[in-house]
Amino acid sequence: MAISYLPRRIVQIFQQILPKAKGWGNIFRRRVRVFTMALVIYLDYKVLQQREKWASNPNTLWEKAHERNAKRVLSLIVELGGLWVKLGQYMSTRADVLPDAYISRLKLLQDSLPPRPLQEVFWTIETELGQSMDDLFLDFVKIPLATASIAQVHRATLLNGQEVVVKVQHEGIKKIILEDLKNAKKIVDWIAWAEPQNDFNPLIDEWCKEAPKEVDFIHEAENTRTVSRNLRCNIEHDDKTNANRVDVLIPDVIQSTEKVLILEYMDGIRLNDLESLEAFGVNKEKLVEEITRAYAHQIYVDGYFNGDPHPGNFLASKEPPHRPILLDFGLTKKLSSPIKQALAKMFLASAEGDHAALLSAFAEMGFKLRLDMPEQAMEMTSVLFRTSSSANESLETMNLLLEKRAKNMKVIQEKMKLNQKEFKRFNPVDAIPGDIVIFTRVLGLLRGLSSTLNVRIVYLDIMRPFAESALQGHISRGPRVNDHWIYDTPVHSDVEAKLRQFLVELGNNDKILGIQVCAYKDGEVIIDTAAGVLGNYDPRPVQPDSLFPVFSVTKAITAGMLHWLVDNGKLKLEENVANIWPEFGSNRKDLIKVHHVLNHTSGLHNALANITREDPLQLSDWDECLNHIALSVPETEPGQEQLYHHLSFGWLCGGIIEHASGKKFKEILEEAFIHPLQIEGELYIGIPPGNRFDIPSTIQPGDVSQAATTLPVIFNSLNVRRAIIPAANGHCSARALARYYAALADGDSNPRNNSVGRIFSNPRIHDAFLGVGEYGNLTLSNGKFGLGFRRAISKDGSIVGFGHSGLGGSTGFADMNNRFAIAVTVNKMSFGAVTGNIINFVCSKLNIPVPEEFSIFSEMGPNAQICLGRLLNN
Repeated sequence: MAISYLPRRIVQIFQQILPKAKGWGNIFRRRVRVFTMALVIYLDYKVLQQREKWASNPNTLWEKAHERNAKRVLSLIVELGGLWVKLGQYMSTRADVLPDAYISRLKLLQDSLPPRPLQEVFWTIETELGQSMDDLFLDFVKIPLATASIAQVHRATLLNGQEVVVKVQHEGIKKIILEDLKNAKKIVDWIAWAEPQNDFNPLIDEWCKEAPKEVDFIHEAENTRTVSRNLRCNIEHDDKTNANRVDVLIPDVIQSTEKVLILEYMDGIRLNDLESLEAFGVNKEKLVEEITRAYAHQIYVDGYFNGDPHPGNFLASKEPPHRPILLDFGLTKKLSSPIKQALAKMFLASAEGDHAALLSAFAEMGFKLRLDMPEQAMEMTSVLFRTSSSANESLETMNLLLEKRAKNMKVIQEKMKLNQKEFKRFNPVDAIPGDIVIFTRVLGLLRGLSSTLNVRIVYLDIMRPFAESALQGHISRGPRVNDHWIYDTPVHSDVEAKLRQFLVELGNNDKILGIQVCAYKDGEVIIDTAAGVLGNYDPRPVQPDSLFPVFSVTKAITAGMLHWLVDNGKLKLEENVANIWPEFGSNRKDLIKVHHVLNHTSGLHNALANITREDPLQLSDWDECLNHIALSVPETEPGQEQLYHHLSFGWLCGGIIEHASGKKFKEILEEAFIHPLQIEGELYIGIPPGNRFDIPSTIQPGDVSQAATTLPVIFNSLNVRRAIIPAANGHCSARALARYYAALADGDSNPRNNSVGRIFSNPRIHDAFLGVGEYGNLTLSNGKFGLGFRRAISKDGSIVGFGHSGLGGSTGFADMNNRFAIAVTVNKMSFGAVTGNIINFVCSKLNIPVPEEFSIFSEMGPNAQICLGRLLNN
């Protein structure tokens, strides 16, 4: 039997056995019709998948299949009405993803259904309003303006002469809607069983919760008033420069009952009437942009939005500037403040490619994935907020999306090690919150609207200001407006109390976004302060254990690991690197020694230039970078010239560490420093996969020049944050960094440092760090660096300590003579002025010499800047 004859025959069979009872029989017939049609269409496409393998022109087969199935769907929807019309209207807007056959057929559902009898309409009006038609209206137009799934709309004139529209609910529609929801739920359950990767249960569950509200027009009236009030539709806008001002119209509510709604009449052009839009000179792109802005305002600013933006719910006013008229607020969703902020963060994370912020937003809204796949999560949201495609590009767009989905699912299959059968039944999504279901539905409908009108809309540009304002409105950046800007922790000393006052001054001058300061004196904590917020769009407060990206501060930790191996007899500073790492000996590198690497005199300062220039994301590939180092060619003779190894330093040290110890880099880091200093969870070089969402959601460019601001683009990628980049990818708290330096400051074997923890046994370890004394012949005497650490020089030229700063402003420093250590971490990249002023402030209060690199800021003031060249040498 041919597939095309199945529906009629199956229905005939069921009709013979159906009971004649009107109520139960009608409901059962609807159910049979729905399930029969779903099965027929499913089997039709399944058969076609097999036939196309042997077809000479498979495209023709698919076009014919789409045409016949679109006819089936339209015929069934018109027959059944109710909720299925809503589904058809939604499908009719998805010209970006559905074949033309479906779009052209289902467009007929946009307010063009057969009208209901006038007797039914009049009876509902008179029953609901308690008056006769003559007592209510001066005139009532019998031909409806539109007939939709739930109601019919007529134009009328009130006794006072006001032009109105009267929305009248179909008789018995509530019962039908509830039955249709049950049937839709069963179909979705069936699809989820047959095709587990296409589980639409979260969508239908949310729809089941929200759809019944549409059949209460009192509810719709209140929604209409609220959205109109939020968008300030009836208020003259004096501030024309307000970027978030929207220019739309919403009819006033005149009267409402559960089944009748009377609204102000607004003369407009339907958006599916393309000829009239053209005739009136409507700018379709501007029209859709303004509708999109209105929805961005509803979602991100108000947290109260219409969940049903299909073309039938909009008009374009006939008078220039042809403003959008928004209609039908039956399905309106209210968002809690945390969810609204999470949706805004998700949008901005997608716009900025910030994986950490995206996963944080997912966690905040309750969106759960079954596996740790940040790249696929970013891909998913990028698709969600992508620029709309025109209708004639829909097929190409759909094919691209399907290719991306197949590629991502293949990655998931390989990562999960699933066979084909297991993979077919695996759904990577564990939980989808109802709020995001309606949110994504709205974005889909808006995208479909732009495709229907054949215009391209760049959602990232239009919606971004609204998403930003949603978060900025909840982020009290400065102490003036945020009583909790300084995180509430005990004050350890008078110096800390004074420092907090100083931080408040800097915060009020917008010098600080988020900051941590921790200091040790004589082995004891004297400062442990955190202040500000985690990011421009992340209102969470900075806490003492929050992780901050510290860039080149990481070099001091990596250098310390090399010294730890020397201290434990695993390595010698005078040893040739090639003796430890045989592959390294090629291309004239056989004379490079360990101390040359630590002193930045190996001549390999540009060893990774090709990678950083051609494909910066290769920095996340540990083995590839080690291989580049091993094959590199030095530019100067070892020990002759100190040239800062800004990235190569890390892999040079990392390769030596792994080859000398026979262990992985992270294992040595944990064994040498993390466990002895008890700083687990607060210091990483490469953040391990997991739920560490308290890292700053973005690295903020701040005031650094354009050359430096390219860094956030790379380092906001979660791939890079998780990679071991020993010269630049440290994430730590100031508390952990200060504890590390405090242990280094008390580097000898004196038990007085037990409150911090002893990690070196060499009594001359400070000389080794600085390359002085018996280690003086291993360094350039006039160089800024000793063996892995920057020498801290006072104004009189004497060495007062050692440390390392990072591009962006974070730093760590130890003064071994005064048994003092301090760390400052910031999440707003700058040239170091804030950090320099803080160290000046603390050192002056303790009467400790200030290193020259920081003392310059006390002379230049709080607005000090420093040249990029000086910073890179830092």
